[in-house]
Amino acid sequence: MSGGKKSLLWSLTCTAWLLMLPGQEAAQPEVMTQLGLVRGKHVAVKGTDRLVDVFLGIPFAKPPLGAGRFSPPQPAEPWKGVKDATAFPPMCLQELERTDLMKNTLDGKQQLFPISEDCLYLNIYTPTSRQKKDKLPVMFWIHGGSLAIGSASSQDGSPLSAYEDIVVVLVQYRLGIQGFLSTGDELAPGNWGFLDLVAALQWVQGNIAHFGGDPGSVTISGQSAGGAAVSLLVLSPLTKGLFHRAISQSGVSILPGMLTNNPFPIFQTIAQVFGCEGSSSAILIQCLRNKDNMIFTRNLSSAWFSKDLENGMKKEIALNMLKNRSLIMILVFQSTFMSSSIGQVLLIKSNLLM
Repeated sequence: MSGGKKSLLWSLTCTAWLLMLPGQEAAQPEVMTQLGLVRGKHVAVKGTDRLVDVFLGIPFAKPPLGAGRFSPPQPAEPWKGVKDATAFPPMCLQELERTDLMKNTLDGKQQLFPISEDCLYLNIYTPTSRQKKDKLPVMFWIHGGSLAIGSASSQDGSPLSAYEDIVVVLVQYRLGIQGFLSTGDELAPGNWGFLDLVAALQWVQGNIAHFGGDPGSVTISGQSAGGAAVSLLVLSPLTKGLFHRAISQSGVSILPGMLTNNPFPIFQTIAQVFGCEGSSSAILIQCLRNKDNMIFTRNLSSAWFSKDLENGMKKEIALNMLKNRSLIMILVFQSTFMSSSIGQVLLIKSNLLM
């Protein structure tokens, strides 16, 4: 054998040997969604030898910019090539003075992510060991934060995915003024943040099977304001068929002050604070749409919510709907001073048992 052929053979052998070395990184996971290809990363979970495929910052709606501000979410647009899904998405616009409260909740990293109006993204965690034929249960998590602060990246879904062999979806939704301001009429009826959650659930129905999840076994869960959002989603006709079980932790939609039937006075006051003058909702909402987005990060120290997804539901009606809903729902009351939580099963229908 000539020296050149021997050299080439030695080179190929060394290359193959290097590729098979223990500890070498495997190819990063890729999943084809309805909108395009996404590339995530493998993550090792402490305390187990299981790996989880993590996909961060997957868009489920168009960025709510310009005319999209104070408007229902629109479906995300498809992309060409491979979308990188290895970095945490920016948080939705929120009150900067209050986001410092989140630092100790971000996996001990003392880290806050940038904020942006372009924030309608999902983080997905799914077992690396899944097979194409698998239909794993799906946990859809809604973060808390008084509907004013928080992000999908404030929790790590990989341990739950690894230990319970499920697909975990963490969602972001518009917060504060941008998420819940309402004129009280058809121009800007409000609840944009809740509508974002509906859009995210619709995305899950169309795409989660590509990540090994079962669209027929989706459990929505949330804590504090996320728990309140869960109970509103249970009541809303917009979510029919989008999920099958619900867990509400330390939050329900029938709390005093959660609902209002007359949001316009609050809308008018907020518009004036931001320098918008006028008596008609059309003039005021257009003025607010033209404002720089960072103005909405100011701390207003006010608690207000627009109408819920049922368009002005009264507390008594909400209670009756909750009692008659054909769905498994669990309320969990939590306390930082107790080592355990108390769960109460409110509604169980035999045809929905796991």
